Amino acid sequence: MTDFPFDIVGFDLDGTLLDTSTDLLAATNHALALVDRPTLAPDRIRTMIGGGAKNMLKQGLEESGGYDDDVMRRAYPALLEFYGENLSHGTVPFAGLTEALDDLEARGVKLAIVTNKFERFATRLVREVGIDHRFACVIGGDTMGRGNAKPSPAPIHEMIARCGGGRAAFVGDSIYDIMAAKHAGIPSIAVSFGFLMQPVAELGADAVIDGYDELVPTLIRLGDSLSATSSTNASPA
Repeated sequence: MTDFPFDIVGFDLDGTLLDTSTDLLAATNHALALVDRPTLAPDRIRTMIGGGAKNMLKQGLEESGGYDDDVMRRAYPALLEFYGENLSHGTVPFAGLTEALDDLEARGVKLAIVTNKFERFATRLVREVGIDHRFACVIGGDTMGRGNAKPSPAPIHEMIARCGGGRAAFVGDSIYDIMAAKHAGIPSIAVSFGFLMQPVAELGADAVIDGYDELVPTLIRLGDSLSATSSTNASPA
């Protein structure tokens, strides 16, 4: 297949490619229980995911009795250790993902992951779920160094470089994802089925999809829209 408008499509991981809420909830509740805090209900963890494990635990502490630096220092390593040992027990791809990735690959699109999860966890997770072979690169929240996780554009720029350059779009479920794409100057698509911290319409994405069956048609429409804008803005010869 030819004439697809994007050479690269990048994805967030948690809440975009994979529903990781079961395993993240287990790790967070393990850490909270160790510091004598009440555990979280399953529906609460979904709004806490997106900014990395430390931010997720910070919110968990705030909700379960208040944030405290000393408690964080005890709980955070416990969360990481537990999650590292149990990161794919309940994690599953979102419905329609396999078919969407098959379609993009058939069109010659390079696929990539940019997540705020630590790179070592992200690479293991996609391997254990069995989708690692699909992605040209996996960039974690620590890959580019301190201060360069999403919403910084640095990991998006690195994604494009590792994929060999070209026109890129990014798919995610949080404000971190959409702002990283905007800062990097590429279009973004928000997934309404992800771990939303706010209404999906408030994220400011260029498009929203309600399922992966909408991804490829939405990318085509975005590409057409961008081409039309470029033509309109072009200077006359």
